[in-house]
Amino acid sequence: MKKLSLLLCFLVSINFAFSQKKEKGWVSLFDGKTFDGWHINEDHPATFSIEDGTIKVAGERTHLFYEGAVGNHDFKNFELKIKAKTLPGSNSGIFIHTAYQAKGWLEKGYEVQVNQTHTDWRKTGSLYGINDVKENFAKDNEWYEYHIIVQDKHIIIKIDDKVAVDYTEPDTLPENRGLKRLSSGTVALQGHDPKSIAYFKDIKIKILK
Repeated sequence: MKKLSLLLCFLVSINFAFSQKKEKGWVSLFDGKTFDGWHINEDHPATFSIEDGTIKVAGERTHLFYEGAVGNHDFKNFELKIKAKTLPGSNSGIFIHTAYQAKGWLEKGYEVQVNQTHTDWRKTGSLYGINDVKENFAKDNEWYEYHIIVQDKHIIIKIDDKVAVDYTEPDTLPENRGLKRLSSGTVALQGHDPKSIAYFKDIKIKILK
């Protein structure tokens, strides 16, 4: 009986060590309870709320920016993981390499689309307006995971481990691209319209060299 107990303790220790190693380098950006480290812009702040450990998005166009201490909220090369859930007909977005903007649609950085059944044909996983996908990689009313990897000029977007986009930004961009390009910056979540309801949780980042 004593040997069995020792064996069980050993196995538990091995499993814990493995899980710690697996998660090494990942840092949470959302505590599930407060908006500490986050800043809602001035459009319609009531669009964002916290519900059952998630960020709920429901209301007029608004954006929520990470402005916390991790990486001084200025990320260049990184991996980002976010779990999302949408209700039918909803549209939202995850911005990368962006910056705080008090009002309006965001001008800086890239948007990763969050949309299964909204009328916009660009579906979940699209690098919005840059490398769009029509295929549905997820379903409404179910949690799914975004895994966004940015390394220099290269972006990979995975939905539940399936690659939706593999994009390399060219050295020369169209003049009308403006600030929609890779540089560095924070991440942000989008409130799109009053009929769109989305949820986000388990937001974490791993900073890369």
